[in-house]
Amino acid sequence: MPEPTLLLGIDTCGPDGSVALARQRDGRLELLDQRELAGRTYSATLVSAVAALLSSQGQTLGSLAALVVVAGPGSFTGVRVGLSAAKGLVQPTGIPLIAISRLAVLAHKAGTTAAALDAHRHEIFLRFPEHGYEPREQLAGAAELAKLPSPAQIAVCDAAESLVLSAWPQVQPIRTEPPTAWDALSCAHPRLIPQAFDDLTTLDGHYLRRSDAEIFGDPDPESTSTPRPQ
Repeated sequence: MPEPTLLLGIDTCGPDGSVALARQRDGRLELLDQRELAGRTYSATLVSAVAALLSSQGQTLGSLAALVVVAGPGSFTGVRVGLSAAKGLVQPTGIPLIAISRLAVLAHKAGTTAAALDAHRHEIFLRFPEHGYEPREQLAGAAELAKLPSPAQIAVCDAAESLVLSAWPQVQPIRTEPPTAWDALSCAHPRLIPQAFDDLTTLDGHYLRRSDAEIFGDPDPESTSTPRPQ
């Protein structure tokens, strides 16, 4: 019988965050424990929360088979803190890492292909299905939404719903609770079997929007393109 596999999940992209520890056995994933993280405290509490989570289960960092981190979109600072902590945990130990989109996690949780998250400034982070391709993820306001055909359903968990319904009154919103680190582990689980891990040397945040420093402090309007999420 295969030995159980321990997996750690980190999500610091939303207003509130979480860390989760799960066990994989015989192809099934079981949640062992999840700890909530208060917003705006991630840089001070994330690493200690991971340590407490592992200790509560009698485990150490070396017990992990893989780490899953939500790489955005969301709070720019939250994305950076989560990714930096995840890289710091796996680099000395060689633990493989999977980075996953928060929009993909939300869509998976709701059982849909389309998803939307509040991006503030009258914009949303949008996951949109494209026939024959992986879903596209982009920053969208009312003008961009007006150019896109409405999906039949879309996953929502926050104020993005009002903008979505304004642009697409016929769409069916699938309302869920905000995604958590456990949801990220569940969503990333299929990538563990083929060992579809990410390369730390090229991994960056899935921001979809430039930081305020870039927007207001850089006169160059160009920004780097964002690769399709996993």
